[in-house]
Amino acid sequence: QVELVESGGGLVQPGGSLRLSCTASGFTFKTSGMRWYRQAPGKEREFVATISAPDGSTKTYAGSVKGRFTISRDNTQNTVYLQMNSLKPEDTAMYYCNAHRPFPRLDAWGQGTQVTISS
Repeated sequence: QVELVESGGGLVQPGGSLRLSCTASGFTFKTSGMRWYRQAPGKEREFVATISAPDGSTKTYAGSVKGRFTISRDNTQNTVYLQMNSLKPEDTAMYYCNAHRPFPRLDAWGQGTQVTISS
């Protein structure tokens, strides 16, 4: 059974940092690209960052987080991370992990972890 479990969210002040984790099970993690998305209240889910399989050599970021967020992966731990620095109130959202692979097809989501940036 495919499962993604996010953790690491919380309440931090503007300018602070958080590191989100997403631990995967039920599939061969190293063969899957991994993505982070976020959804703020009343808004659509938006792409945040992606990292390629198997070695994470290619990373892509949304313009709004470029230079502040860093995505990484540890295939030995079946975990993808999102290091978030210089956080802003507009980064407040539920953050979701996504595993994707074209063949055999995989498109799995975690339950999300809440990030709130407020003073």
